[in-house]
Amino acid sequence: MIVTRLRQMSLMLFAMAVSFIGFFQMFERTVGSFPSEYMMLLGVVAVLFIILWSLLLKFQPYASQSILPCVLLLTGIGITLISRIDQQKGTHVGTRQLIWLCLALVLCCILVVCLRDYRVLRRFSYVSMVAGIVLLLSPMIPGLGKTIGGARIWIGIGSYSLQPGEFAKLFIAFFFAAYLFDHRDQLAVGGKKVLGLQLPRIKDLGPIVVVWAMSMGVLVIQRDLGTSLMFFAMFVCMLYVATGRKSWIVIGILAFAAGAVIASRMFAHVDNRIDAWLHPFDAKVYNRQGGSEQLVTGLFGLASGGLMGTGLGQGHPSLTPLANSDFIYSSVGEELGLTGLLAVLALYLVIIASGLITAMKIKDGFGKLLASGLVFTMAVQVFTVVGGITLVIPLTGLTMPFMAAGGSSLIANYILITLLLIISNAANKPEPELTSDTFQYEALAVLRDHELKERAKSAAQAAKDDENQPRHGAHASHAAHAAHAEDAEDAEQATQIEDAPTIMVDDASQSEGLYDAEEQDNHDEQGDWADWRDFADDDSPATTTSHWPTRGAQAEQVDDAQNQAAQDGNAGTPPTPPAPPQSTPRTVKGGAR
Repeated sequence: MIVTRLRQMSLMLFAMAVSFIGFFQMFERTVGSFPSEYMMLLGVVAVLFIILWSLLLKFQPYASQSILPCVLLLTGIGITLISRIDQQKGTHVGTRQLIWLCLALVLCCILVVCLRDYRVLRRFSYVSMVAGIVLLLSPMIPGLGKTIGGARIWIGIGSYSLQPGEFAKLFIAFFFAAYLFDHRDQLAVGGKKVLGLQLPRIKDLGPIVVVWAMSMGVLVIQRDLGTSLMFFAMFVCMLYVATGRKSWIVIGILAFAAGAVIASRMFAHVDNRIDAWLHPFDAKVYNRQGGSEQLVTGLFGLASGGLMGTGLGQGHPSLTPLANSDFIYSSVGEELGLTGLLAVLALYLVIIASGLITAMKIKDGFGKLLASGLVFTMAVQVFTVVGGITLVIPLTGLTMPFMAAGGSSLIANYILITLLLIISNAANKPEPELTSDTFQYEALAVLRDHELKERAKSAAQAAKDDENQPRHGAHASHAAHAAHAEDAEDAEQATQIEDAPTIMVDDASQSEGLYDAEEQDNHDEQGDWADWRDFADDDSPATTTSHWPTRGAQAEQVDDAQNQAAQDGNAGTPPTPPAPPQSTPRTVKGGAR
């Protein structure tokens, strides 16, 4: 365990060292010295990361230890490039991003300590749905929402702006996980089979229709293609995990494609995005407002980086509009080259793979859906950003998790990662050994407590029944008479048992010789009387002591029974042989009872 913890700590220290070296190299090339305000903020961030890691070891000891170092390295690369762009533009976005990072780490520490069991979130499924919808639609409130870059997805708080959709995705993920966990059996039932796909029933299409309508509403009202795509993709992926049917994925892709085509025909901003994607180097598309100028400039920045990049502090990423937020990936490609881009994608891949492994390992259905939903959300967000910058898909306007400038995106994604770590703790926790003494003791304690509770419940019920049945007059006397009769019968049975003859076998090891094959057959035909005959004929007092009646006494008992039956008028019925006397269990072959 000590070696494992040291290896995990070495990953954290390595990520911190790489980030510090990046900051140092960038500032030495651009400013010539390390600014004191960055030195202080970076020290606070390092301490908070160590505190978060220590709290994870204490409260979530089995959490995945490969996620946090990757997140730290991605955040360090992002803030380094943001601070690099600040040196060219004369802004202070980097210091502000470090302050947001400190706040995000404090919230993560609180979440690790307070949220011991993620299953608590299932109790607030519909509350999460309401909170998510309110956050998603809050930019539409007059006087509160702000339009930036043609999309109304911001709310203004003083001089700061907040993107509530980043937090809405967390609450929507909670609701989707709880809803699909409760209704997975109905959604898994298939309908007709078309082209090898088991289509769902018509009545089960309601949830996906509602989510599709909500996504299209975000696309139409807020003019945000990225957020609508992210929500719809998250729901379809979680639906596939819950049911295991590929038809849901096909239906989801076709539904979103149809909605996007309709929206492109009805709304100009969607059509502009598609034209910029299809014809980025066309002069008309490049020069018009909302055209492809930003996209083409980012492509030129990627091309100038080459294989190894221009080096930190030696490129010109500030030429690209929104180079520190929407186009942060282009800035990485310019100064770190294709090698840096692949390294960034590898870090994201490690995080996503760790989340998928957690979703596969955990046995709780709600945790499986929640982990897969959160991981798919991050994966879709990374894919849409990278795909939009590299002309794979139309530009959506989302930000790179952990790297792009923006406090709301940074805090929301750090909370997402913390939830994944908490779920991974439950997934990696070893099961108790069924053969261990501790497990057996705990199991016996639980059984004993259950038995004591049942006895107490039975006693309370009996006392309640006695109180509810009053005994007066004839009923009381009849009950008392019945009780006396039962006591007398029990006493008589006890007397018969005490007076019954006994068989004492002194040497149990020699008792096996009392029976052979022939005597066993006689025993099967004649019943227990064969045993009594054998013991009665045994003349060895040292071995057995018998008080059974002899054969003459048995015959006299049979004659007495016949005479008695004749006197009672029952001579026509065959006499009943006397029952063998009641006795305590006797020792027979091999000492068996």
